[in-house]
Amino acid sequence: MSTTATQSPAPGSQLTDALARDRLGVASVVFFVMSAAAPLTVVAGVVPTGLAVTGLTGIAIAFIAVALVLAIFAVGYVAMARHISNAGAFYAYVSRGLGRPLGVGASWVALLAYNMFQVASYGGFGAIAQPLFLDWFGLDVQWWALALVTWALVAILGVRDVAVNGKVLATLLVAEIALTVVFAVAEIGADGFTASAAPLDPGTLVGAGSGALLVMAITGFVGFEQSVVFSEESRDPRRTVSRATYIAIALIAVLYAFASWAMISAAGADQVVARAGEEGPELFFNLASGQLGSAALHLGHALFLTSLIAAMISFHNIISRYMFSLGREGVLPRTFGKTVPGTGAPKNGSLAQSALGLIVIVLYAVMGWDPLVQLFFWGGTGGGLGVLLLVTITAFAVIGYFARNPQGEDVLHRVVAPVIGAILLLVMSYLALSNIALLLGVEPGSTPALAVPGSFGLLFVAGVLWAFYLRGARPNVYEGIGLGARSATTGGGGFAAALNEPDGRR
Repeated sequence: MSTTATQSPAPGSQLTDALARDRLGVASVVFFVMSAAAPLTVVAGVVPTGLAVTGLTGIAIAFIAVALVLAIFAVGYVAMARHISNAGAFYAYVSRGLGRPLGVGASWVALLAYNMFQVASYGGFGAIAQPLFLDWFGLDVQWWALALVTWALVAILGVRDVAVNGKVLATLLVAEIALTVVFAVAEIGADGFTASAAPLDPGTLVGAGSGALLVMAITGFVGFEQSVVFSEESRDPRRTVSRATYIAIALIAVLYAFASWAMISAAGADQVVARAGEEGPELFFNLASGQLGSAALHLGHALFLTSLIAAMISFHNIISRYMFSLGREGVLPRTFGKTVPGTGAPKNGSLAQSALGLIVIVLYAVMGWDPLVQLFFWGGTGGGLGVLLLVTITAFAVIGYFARNPQGEDVLHRVVAPVIGAILLLVMSYLALSNIALLLGVEPGSTPALAVPGSFGLLFVAGVLWAFYLRGARPNVYEGIGLGARSATTGGGGFAAALNEPDGRR
């Protein structure tokens, strides 16, 4: 298994080329993973929006179905993590399983998908916080000003020790999960509550709109796969990654299914779609306010905002580590492969992501674009589609890797579960792509319906072409793709070691 290079900075150097080791345990990784999933944002924001857009009420069973598929996928995924420790995650796995060109293509798709989630959160925070600040404090603050405040906070934390980020996320996450459970229980006791079977109807997983429903559900799990991003900074990565992945999937599934069932049952299965369209994210809070009072309602709104902040912090850390991995191997400029001595934070990758976030906020403010629909909703939905496509190709990469390297894993981990998971994910990806217009709430063939999936396709092809360029122009870099700290360009193994990798793909 690859380990992080432990090179000491040269005299006078301000940056190193290694992440900090032994910083994170299972709980810390779970906090990063679930913070990216943003439980309260999903329950109060994504679920009502999905109900209004699709008109389908089977969201609880969709969460459970997606969790089962992802759990099957995770069997081979975490097994591969026992052999590969690399902050590049999907990039490294696809490179080692399907070949370096496809790996670079996947890395570019990953950067786009996670950046879409990241910048979408800025728009969501600003748009949702604006009326709340007017109601609470009588302050009419522009959405972009509020977004810039959170942007600054995330930018500062991004260059701090990953353990510091983990502590911040732990505090925010525990608070939002507790509130989600309390509000869901309160909805069960609300007047008019009638236990409904509609949210658990498996019939909604087939037929018109089923693909949109499944993508909406998988959006709530985005982040579960990123336990491996922190493998180089984890204590005992072989155990930490697998435990954190399964714990996150289970907790997310139970929380989402329970909360969405309670919300739909409290509103009434025959009325919830209309109410979701009228009330939006307020639906979850309004249904519980009668039982909990106005103070709890205000607390719910506050934690809804902190849920978005937690997601921003988590995605920022994920993106900066992807860029670090690519820079370390020379696929991106090497400056991105540098970290801050002592903290191990991937500083330049973090600053690059902060710069992109600032550009998007300013652009939307100047152009007057809708931050809620055209940034938060479209960006989050597009990011969810991108991650689904990445998980699918990674599922096939797991099969390819173990086909050449069967040692150390039984047939369940290297063949049975990966094959089943890959087939199920392929079906889900097809349904998602065929229902993208419905999911975005636009007409089939419209610009958003074509641009969102098309952007992933174009970047994937561009990444593949870049890899072929590296193979001809910079073979030393090309041969080290996906090897992480053992890449020939990091001093962790050398060119000969890269060429002799038993699982290497040309």
